[in-house]
Amino acid sequence: MHPLRVALPLLICAAPAAALDLPARKAGLWEMKMAMEGGAMPASVMQHCVDAATDRQMQQMGATARTENCSKQDVRRSGAAITFESVCRLGNMTMSSQGTVTGSFDSGYTMKMTSKREGGPAVPGMPAETKMTIEAKWTGPCKGDQKPGDVIMPNGMKMNVGDLQKGMPPAEMKK
Repeated sequence: MHPLRVALPLLICAAPAAALDLPARKAGLWEMKMAMEGGAMPASVMQHCVDAATDRQMQQMGATARTENCSKQDVRRSGAAITFESVCRLGNMTMSSQGTVTGSFDSGYTMKMTSKREGGPAVPGMPAETKMTIEAKWTGPCKGDQKPGDVIMPNGMKMNVGDLQKGMPPAEMKK
């Protein structure tokens, strides 16, 4: 199976959460372990190189997605926890999500999210309702061959979120 087919459903499920107004992450390399209950996909670990501009860009992309696609976007802070609930249109499907984010955006945080997808085509290996946990930890500076926005997939494929926003086709991504 092509690695992009595995990555895109994970990113689609995380999209409502990405649209949240979260604190900026510390610049550097973040390791993100994504685990889903009830799906055929095993836990995966990705790396994401970020700087202040990259996080700002992702927040702006999320704000645009929220404004254009979400009929509900509630975010509440209670002490160190952030809870959220959203209802967003993604193409011809509706994604309802709720969850919590705990931890520090300087060293490590955990997001637990439940999402329910309605409409649209079936996504192979992805049930209509999923529970996802993302454990992110800061591991230090980005590596020498990485630039802010680079995401290194579990199979070593590298893509840049800035390039994806510009519409770069997957064939141009590097391994």
